[in-house]
Amino acid sequence: MEEQKQKTAPTSGGSGGSKISLRPLQLSDVDDFMVWATDPEVARFCRWEPYTSRDDGLAYIAGTALPHPYFRAICLDGRPVGCLSVTRNEDRMEACRGELSYALGSGYWGRGIAAEAVRMAVAEVFGERPELERVEAIVYAENKASQRVLEKAGFTREGLLRKYVVIKGRTRDAFMFSRLSTD
Repeated sequence: MEEQKQKTAPTSGGSGGSKISLRPLQLSDVDDFMVWATDPEVARFCRWEPYTSRDDGLAYIAGTALPHPYFRAICLDGRPVGCLSVTRNEDRMEACRGELSYALGSGYWGRGIAAEAVRMAVAEVFGERPELERVEAIVYAENKASQRVLEKAGFTREGLLRKYVVIKGRTRDAFMFSRLSTD
């Protein structure tokens, strides 16, 4: 098996000198994945409902995370505590941009882990994909914590998208955030 690169950075805030790293999520990470994927507080602002079975978690990792071109585990001292992805746009007219999404276990909120992981991921995808000029993230208006994560990671709030998407049976307003390769 090919050895996977793992990017690391020291944490800031209340993490006690722990190291944040990004690496591909693996099937062997399923138990750690289930910690945040089963948490209703984590899933609250996500498109998915909390997972209820380990088999569903394994199926997601095998069917979505592994084949995805940029899906990473957010690790703290080598252990997955969340995940993030940057979706590649296949349409030629949209190849200049990718969409960022992330989730972090609620026990790790407020420590700067998500912001650092986002900074690391964006630097990595800009370096790996020369055609990529923009990474964007859509955040529900009521998700203030995620807005702060993106601002700390150097993203710009571009505007409010009113009644933008129906998630979990409710139409939501959302903010568009972006970071350019030249920022």
